[in-house]
Amino acid sequence: MTNGHAGDAELERERSQQKNPLSGKLALVTGASSGIGRAVAIALSREGARVVAVARDSARLAETVKAAGRFSSAVALQADLTAAHAIPALFEHLQREGRRLDILVHSAGLLHQALMEHARIEDFDAQYAVNVRAPYALTKTLLPMMTSPGGQIIFVNSSAGLAAKRSNIGQYGATKHALKAVADSLREEVNPKGIKVVTLYLGRTATPMQEALYQTEGTDYHPGTLIQPEDVASAIVYTLMLSDTVEVTDISMRPMKKSY
Repeated sequence: MTNGHAGDAELERERSQQKNPLSGKLALVTGASSGIGRAVAIALSREGARVVAVARDSARLAETVKAAGRFSSAVALQADLTAAHAIPALFEHLQREGRRLDILVHSAGLLHQALMEHARIEDFDAQYAVNVRAPYALTKTLLPMMTSPGGQIIFVNSSAGLAAKRSNIGQYGATKHALKAVADSLREEVNPKGIKVVTLYLGRTATPMQEALYQTEGTDYHPGTLIQPEDVASAIVYTLMLSDTVEVTDISMRPMKKSY
């Protein structure tokens, strides 16, 4: 006799893979242990994509894979993408599987706030390593696996990547402006090969990183008033499912309730 819960999960998996443009696609998602990355990994799996979830926290990453695995195949690759060996090892893992990569989602990020007078150069270096160098190096390494038309690359950026209008985000804003430049230049390079590149510029989103930021600021954290990770994931999935005749290049999202 088939276990009832197992049967329900299998039925849900089969339904998610029927007549869906993302069904069977291979997607790699960074920062997948929580927040936006977790929501994106689960949303892609729900649409039938095969997900490779990457993050540093192995325990929380396992939770993401368990949730995503209800809908489609999902595997966890624990890695610190700022470490010298991490990206080559990840590439070798994918090559051993003999797979073509269809979707690459960069959602890992790091934020430190401080006035320039008090800011630490070490924090600037750490943010550059996570926010700019890691996605650049990962994309460069994985591009040979995305040579076929139809590949899509998603950069989850910040509204600070468009305008640094607060006095204490000079370091963070600089890295996010740099990430915008990486994405915009990459788009010109890979569009002729049939690969799409989209950047999302997000306002404050209800993530663990944002909660920690509120605590640092000494202000009350009300996640219900912020952008929800699931809404970001929905926007990404919708964009990925558009036909090959159109490319969305930039999406800006901000909380409906503004803080001035």
